Amino acid sequence: MGHGHHHHHGHAHDHDHGPSTAAELPAAFDTSVPDEALTPEQQSRRTLLRRAGLLGAGLTAASVLTPQSPAAAATAPAASAGRRKGGFLWLAGDHHIHTQYSNDGKYRVVDQVRQGAKHGMDWLVITDHGNATHARIGVEKVNPDIREARSAYEDTLVFQGLEWNIPAAEHGTVFVHPGKNEVSVLKQFETDYDGGVKQATDSTPANETLAIAGLNFLAEQVRRRKVKDALMLANHPARKGIDSPHEIRAWRDATGGGRRIAVGFEGAPGHQAAGIPAELGMGRARGLYDGSPGANSFPGYPLESYRTWGGFDWMTATVGGLWDSLLAEGKPWWITANSDSHQVYADTAVRGPNTDYNANGHHADPVYGGKLDLTEGDYWPGQYSRTHVGADRFSYAAVMDGIRAGRIWVDHGQLISGLDVRVSGGGRWTTLGGALHVKKGTNVTLTVDIALAGGANWAGFVPKLARVDVIRGEVTGPVADKDTFTAPTARVVKSYEVNKATGTVRLTYSLGRVDRPSYLRLRGTDGNRSAVGALGAAVDPAGPAIDVVGDADPWLDLWFYSNPVWVLPS
Repeated sequence: MGHGHHHHHGHAHDHDHGPSTAAELPAAFDTSVPDEALTPEQQSRRTLLRRAGLLGAGLTAASVLTPQSPAAAATAPAASAGRRKGGFLWLAGDHHIHTQYSNDGKYRVVDQVRQGAKHGMDWLVITDHGNATHARIGVEKVNPDIREARSAYEDTLVFQGLEWNIPAAEHGTVFVHPGKNEVSVLKQFETDYDGGVKQATDSTPANETLAIAGLNFLAEQVRRRKVKDALMLANHPARKGIDSPHEIRAWRDATGGGRRIAVGFEGAPGHQAAGIPAELGMGRARGLYDGSPGANSFPGYPLESYRTWGGFDWMTATVGGLWDSLLAEGKPWWITANSDSHQVYADTAVRGPNTDYNANGHHADPVYGGKLDLTEGDYWPGQYSRTHVGADRFSYAAVMDGIRAGRIWVDHGQLISGLDVRVSGGGRWTTLGGALHVKKGTNVTLTVDIALAGGANWAGFVPKLARVDVIRGEVTGPVADKDTFTAPTARVVKSYEVNKATGTVRLTYSLGRVDRPSYLRLRGTDGNRSAVGALGAAVDPAGPAIDVVGDADPWLDLWFYSNPVWVLPS
């Protein structure tokens, strides 16, 4: 499956003098740094870590949340790949953030980074919209602001990226490892392969081919060591119905230059505040998923795919749906969650006077507007949506490695504080994104340790986890029809009621003696809203309910999801 080993931590690229790829622990994690020596943002981060039980002894002792031994990798179950002895650092981040360098944005880079740091984000990707103005001057102009933010917030890794208009499809995050060529590579990519810049947005075979060429271009830049790494994640994939199953498979399978660039999609979109009813909010739909099929939409998608389900995209939320159909092929494809932050709900800032985006490549700096704006649908990075990545050190390369490896779980509203997933058997174990190779007939066990919410979230309450579901599907191999979007074997195989409000919970599920390849993934809920899944009660008796357009307060419907673990007997 090719997602176990990660050897590109080393010194093969020392000619690129970007930010350090092997930084020490950030100050908030480092208990030798006293509280009073921390900045306000670092103090906020430390408080979040304390609540989650992830400080001090939790990082080095044999804690369930910090694996002691290296995870079993797909190619070599005992390979360490230079990992920390104390296990993975679970670094929270957001890969989809807009600034004044987006035509529909408002905030300075430092505003988004400061807010992200305040809300516990360890890494952020600035992803201003690809367009002719951005390609012409915006890519260069945002870079000094990003570098200044890196210096001002040393405990937050700030990547430069862009929101790609994927030719023939929706948007996607593209970002690169920082370094001297980050601007030139992103600028050439946007100029040559952005669907908006190239007027290549229609769903045609030629435009689909251009999208693959763009991914191959990025892979080639990594191969030639122009940049150390590059990644693409598809954004809000079901929103317009224009990301067809065959396109998603083609992105996933593109490996020009030998490097997989497209590794996943947003399991949950941003714009989560947009569903707050009109008297207090925007009165639209969570994620702004309130559209309908258009001329370029894939005709096979049902109407309900244009809505969110418990705040999550239909492709992820449907057990036995499109995401499961990808996983059933035995190939990696991961989910994330993020803010898509443009204009923040209940904020007081407005664009500065005399703004001229087309002339300047950015809007004027924001100024105080004199009132709370309740008509916007976004949150600050980390305020509601979080993507947690298991990294072996605090560095740009380690975050990118963790994303590519699928060591990712996501949550809304700080429903839980920590998640440790292990699948073990035959003297080996692996974690999220990994593959456990065992002999046929080996007893295999899933062990899940959950740190429950450790304090109040931004909305002022301590969320309570009500139930955790284990979802299992068989690996049936590559599909004959690339537009397949169902996986008939996937189903909820076990549900656990959580009758505890604080501390940690351990759940175990026995797979028995395994004789066929399969995968497992997890989700959990506060139990406020549920419904029988789209494929029936035998598949999903109590999944997320479809969100009501105009009446979907996101704080009243919280979920977490994990990426899968494969079990491969032979």
